[in-house]
Order: sequence, then structure tokens, then C-alpha cells
Amino acid sequence: MNNSNWWRGAVIYQIYPRSFLDTNGDGVGDLPGIVEKLDYVASLGVDAIWISPFFKSPMADFGYDIADYRDVDPLFGTLDDFDRLLAKAHALGIKVMIDQVLSHCSSEHAWFKESRESRDNPKADWYVWADPREDGTPPNNWMSLFGGVAWRWEPRREQYYLHNFLSAQPDLNFHNPQVQQATLDNVRFWLDKGVDGLRLDAINFCFHDAQLRDNPPKPKEKRVGRGFSPDNPYAYQYHYYNNTQPQNVAFLERLRGLLDQYPDAAALGEISSEDSLATTAEYTGQGRLHMGYSFELLTDDFSARYIRDTVQTLESTMVDGWPCWAVSNHDVQRAVTRWGGGDMTAALRVQLVALVCSLRGSVCLYQGEELGLPEAEVPFEALQDPYGKTFWPNFKGRDGCRTPMPWTSAGDAGFSGGQAWLPVPPEHLAISVQQQEADAGSVLQQVRRFLAWRRTQPALRYGSISFIDAPEPLLAFVREHDGQRMLVVFNLSADAQHWSLPAGIDAIEVMAGPSSPDSRLVTGVLQLPARGYCFAGLA
Repeated sequence: MNNSNWWRGAVIYQIYPRSFLDTNGDGVGDLPGIVEKLDYVASLGVDAIWISPFFKSPMADFGYDIADYRDVDPLFGTLDDFDRLLAKAHALGIKVMIDQVLSHCSSEHAWFKESRESRDNPKADWYVWADPREDGTPPNNWMSLFGGVAWRWEPRREQYYLHNFLSAQPDLNFHNPQVQQATLDNVRFWLDKGVDGLRLDAINFCFHDAQLRDNPPKPKEKRVGRGFSPDNPYAYQYHYYNNTQPQNVAFLERLRGLLDQYPDAAALGEISSEDSLATTAEYTGQGRLHMGYSFELLTDDFSARYIRDTVQTLESTMVDGWPCWAVSNHDVQRAVTRWGGGDMTAALRVQLVALVCSLRGSVCLYQGEELGLPEAEVPFEALQDPYGKTFWPNFKGRDGCRTPMPWTSAGDAGFSGGQAWLPVPPEHLAISVQQQEADAGSVLQQVRRFLAWRRTQPALRYGSISFIDAPEPLLAFVREHDGQRMLVVFNLSADAQHWSLPAGIDAIEVMAGPSSPDSRLVTGVLQLPARGYCFAGLA
């Protein structure tokens, strides 16, 4: 790796197309809507966009159930629309990454329709099929992340098929070399079109244990994890056998070999395993994925200790790879609500962006994060997410982070001329793009200024990171690159803090531009306001 790689230290802006901008009045965002707003995206100072799935799909999981990997769903537009999007983004200097969902597809995919017909057709072994046990029950105890058993009966074959997610999302059998090749051919289609990178959904789920061994039980006190609560039976197991198999590494190397045929194309893997940080380090080793990210900073723990331990753990094991960090995305409660609780101050909203953009690695910012959007409260009768419907009311699903982007302060937020697929919460209207564009001190304008400054700081884009002992709630570390040394400190609390700098940390001065207002360094004592942060050059 070298600093000329566009993705190294990049800020990647995630667009959830259903909720970005609707241009045809059907209540669902589309590719022309992204094209229309690319100038806004460019104005943020980001390096790339990642577009969540827009491929042909019955939308059981809103596009993460793909029925045709090489076509655009009419709900979002056409292949010509995507070509226009790609051309405009590149003209604006923005790289384009697209979601690729490789481990599973839709039950409406032509491959699966053929496979389910019999045990001896050309696609018979393209999915994970298994005979029932003697009593007719599923072949093992694997559970679906979306609730219930991970096996669905197919009467045509008198067998079960595996689905780690919805039953409408059958898992492909990557032990079959034909499946691997067909998958790589689909990826090549988009690389040939000119996309700059891939965000690989659930990439550690491609392979399963060929022996179909039972997952061992997990003790009650350990039933926590990414995106699900302890009442989800998925949390009752250690998922040693239904994902993250050793054969996956060789496939990632094949995928990397394909990517290397396209100048500077990059892959970012989403990884959720029993030890996601260790898997991220393994999957980003030499000749594998360019970047990896897990859900460790998408949890409820907003403490300096937790953030430091998480980053240090990855740093200690990641030898060749490059991390990517996110604190919000389309699958979890927005960070302003999850980490801020009742604190809805602008200081917190800006701090969250500054924090994730100051860690070593690249960054994914989710649409609306630059506005400081809180989680929306979606009533049960308006829910769309099947995950939320299953686990209501203990877990309300993912709709609260997927509501339409508030462009204006009007009732429909300038999102659609029709009935939006999810309601726009009134509290989002007050912090719309329109409102914040007109306010030089708004969260949006502060984020813009911060991202513009970050682009000029090699230490933040490429540098190493080393943490400094500091009392809770202070998170302190040094970023260093090519002779530039920078002290970075965040006050994660709602109260002002004073900290005497430890011996050996000779800060020159607080950088007034990027640091939060009222941050001061007086005779070796750092003064930080509530939710404050500072950047200071080191001798």
C-alpha cells in the first residue's frame, strides 16, 4: 500500500438509495435522485460514495436480496441511469463504490429457481441443501440472524436449504467452484463499467461448514452482538460453523486477483464474526481485501475505554491491512441517539463526525450524519423492516435510521412528490439541509470545514496512532506521519474537563480551526468544553 491509493484515509459517504431523493413521485428514492444531489455530496468534501443495493430485487430485504446481479431494479431506474451517475461522480472527483451481496441472493433469482426443482439439474449444488434428520427436523441447530431456524423446507427436493438471513435469501454454496466463478463474473461486469470499489456485504458468510456441525451454545451473559438483542435466538449460539470458514480466505484472494486487474479498484469488507476484529485483520492481510470494517463501534458503549480498547485490539493484530471505521449505517440506531442519549446538542453531533474521522484508517459516513440526524421513531403501523416486525417491541428494527433524507423543511422534506416509503419525523425538518445551509455555525457547515481541513493533514489520513493514558471521559491519542505529530483529545462527556498533559507530551498550541470552540491549552493544562475536542501540534 502507498499513500497514492485513493481509498487509503478516504471519507466514504454511504447513500441508501431508497431514502436519498425520489425524482418520479413513487415515494422511493432512485438513481436519478443521486445524480441530482451529487453536487451536494461533492460539497461535503468526501472522497467516495458507497451506494447500497439498487439491483433487481423483490425487496424482501430492500435490495439485499438480489434477483439479478447485472441489472438495475426499475424502482431505482436503469443501467443508463447508473452510467450517468458514474460519469457525473467521476467528473466531480468522487469515486463510486457499490454494494455486492455475494453470500446469498433472492429466492427469485433464476439460479435458485432452477436449483430447487430437483437434485440433479445443472444448478442443483449451487445452494446449501441438506436432508432432514430422521424425524423430519432441520439438519442442525443453526439459527437465522433475522429470527428462527436457518433452514427452510423445499418440497420439490424434499430437502432443506440454508438461509442465514431471511428465508427469501438462500445461501449460495461457495464450496462449488462454479458458484465462485459465476460470482466473480458478476463482479467483473461492474468493474468493466468503471466502478472504483466494492463494499462487500456479510463477506464472512460465503462459506459454511461442509459437515454441518451444530453450533455450540453461548452462555446467557455473553448473548450480545451486532444488531440483535439477547431475546433473539441467534444470540444463543457461538457461530463457529455457519460462517467465517477457513476456505473463505482463498476466495478473497481470488477476488483480490480480479480487482488487481483494474487500476486502483478497492474492496471494503463488512465483517461480523465471533471475533470480528481478528477476522478483519485476517481478511485484510496481504493479497486479500483492501479494507475491512466491523460493528465494534456500532454498539451502545460510548466510553473512552471501549473505543481505545477496540482500536488498539485491531491495531495489535492488523499487520498488513487497513481499517475502516463507522459509527452509523443503515443497520443500526443512529449514533446521535445511540451514544448521545438525550443530548442533542450541536457539539455532540459534530464531535461524533470528528471522532470517527480522526482514527487511523478510512471512514464511512452515513447519509444524514453530516446533519447530525437522530434516530427516527417509526410507529409499528408504518414499519417496513421485516426484522423489526419480528422482534417488536423489544427491537424496533432498522427503519428508524432509514427515513428519508431531509432536504427541505417542508412536510415531505423535499424528498418526494408522493407518499414517502417511510415517514419523515418532524424533528428532522428543523435540521434539514435547507436550514443548515443558511447557518454558518450549523452542524453541516462545521462538518464541511472539518472535512476540508482533514484533507490537508497527512497525519490524520495516513499516520500511525498511539493512545495516551487519560482519565475517563477523555480519549487521547497521537497521530504521526512523515515528521508530523498531532495530539488529538476528545471529551466524551456533557461536562467541561481539565487535563494536565503527561510528561513527554509537549503540545505547541491548540489548532483553532479544527478544534471545538473554547478548547484551550494553558501552562500544560488542556481545557475542553462539554463534548469538546482539540488537535494540537507536538514538538
